[in-house]
Amino acid sequence: MTLNYIWLGFFLTALLVGVVKLLGGDASAFGAMTQATFDSAKTGFDISIGLTGVLTLWLGLMKVGEAGGAIGVLAKIVSPFFRRLFPEVPPDHPALGSIIMNFSANMLGLDNAATPLGLKAMNELQTLNPEKDTATNAQIMFLVLNTSGLTLIPISIMVYRAELGAANPADVFLPILITTYFATLAALIGVALVQRINLLDPVLLGWLVGVTALVSGIVWGFSSMPRERVQIISNTVANVTLIGVICSFLIMALVRKVNAYEAFIEGAKEGFQVAIRIIPYLVALLVAIGVFRASGALDLLTQGLAKVLALFGVDDRIIPALPTALMKPLSGSGARGMMVDAMKTYGADSFAGRLSATFQGATDTTFYILALYFGSVGVKKTRHAVSMGLFADIVGVIVAIVMAYLYWG
Repeated sequence: MTLNYIWLGFFLTALLVGVVKLLGGDASAFGAMTQATFDSAKTGFDISIGLTGVLTLWLGLMKVGEAGGAIGVLAKIVSPFFRRLFPEVPPDHPALGSIIMNFSANMLGLDNAATPLGLKAMNELQTLNPEKDTATNAQIMFLVLNTSGLTLIPISIMVYRAELGAANPADVFLPILITTYFATLAALIGVALVQRINLLDPVLLGWLVGVTALVSGIVWGFSSMPRERVQIISNTVANVTLIGVICSFLIMALVRKVNAYEAFIEGAKEGFQVAIRIIPYLVALLVAIGVFRASGALDLLTQGLAKVLALFGVDDRIIPALPTALMKPLSGSGARGMMVDAMKTYGADSFAGRLSATFQGATDTTFYILALYFGSVGVKKTRHAVSMGLFADIVGVIVAIVMAYLYWG
C-alpha cells in the first residue's frame, strides 16, 4: 500500500459523505471540510516547527552519545536480540543504537525524546535502503513496533484522569500496560511472520520470554502497592532515567576526551534539517484526516459499528468509548479529545471513561507516525507497514475491552 492510495482514500470518502449529505439537504459538511483544510494545515506546520527544538536537542545529544561510545555500549548489550529482529542491519550499524534509545524513551512515556530518536533511527535505516522510495523490512519492523506504542508508564493519561476528578487516576495503569504489551507483541509476531523471521530462534525467544517476565513483574509490583503511589513512582522513574541518560552521555564523552560541544552542534544541525523536511508530508496527511473527520465519515463509521455490535448483543457500555479507538490510528490529539469528552460526559471513573483511557494508551497514532517517519526519508511505498500497524491497533482494541471487563466489570 502506498501513501498515495491512503491519502486519496481519506479525501474521496469524505467527498462521498459530503455529497450524500448535500443531496439530503445538508450543505454544512462542505463548509466544515473547507475549514478543516486550513486548520489541519496549520496544525501540521505547528507540529513540525514545534519538533524543531526537541529534534535539535536530542539529535545533538545522540551525536554526543555516539562520539563518547555510550550508544555503542548499549547497542552491544541488546544486539543479539536486535540482530535477529532486524537481520538486514549490520551488527555495528549506528541505527541499532538509535532504535534502542527510541524504544526506551517510548516505554518510559518520554514522547519528546522518543520522536527525535525515532526519526534519527529511520534516517540511519534509510542509508541501508537500496530503493529509496520503498520501505525496507527493517524500516517496517521499526515503524510498526512504534505504532503499537509499548508504554510502561502512561503518565499523560493519568494526569488527565486526575484533572477530570478520578478517585484513583492510576487505576488504568495495569490495564493499559497489559493492553499495550499485547498490541506490541502482536505487531512483532505479525511482521516477523510476513518477513519470515524465525521466532523460535533461541536468542529471540529468550528475549521475548524475558521481556514478558519483566512486564509481568511490573504488573505484580504495582498491583501490590497503594494506587496513589503508582503515579509518583512512574513520574520519578521517567524523569530520573531521562536525566541519567543525558549525564551518562556527557560523562563518557568527558572520559574519552571527546569535544562534546562540537559533537552536539553537529547533531543539532541535522535535527533542524529533519524538522523542515517532514513539513509537507505531515501537512498532507493531517489535512486528509481532518477533512475525513469534518465530513462526518468518522461519526458514520462509529454509528455503523455500534449497530453491528448491537446485533450481536455486545454490551452497549463500550459504545461511548469507541470514538477514541477509531480516532487513535488517525490523530493522537483527536483521540485525546475523544477520551476527555467521554470522561467529561460519563465520568472519569465510569466504564466508558476508563475504557477510553485504555484505548488511548493501548497503541500509538499509526498514520501520524507513518507520515512523520516515512516522510522524513521520502519513502512512498509502504508495503505491509499500514496493514501490520492497523493489525496491532485492532489487537489493542480487543485486549482493551477484555481488560475493561476484567478490571471494572
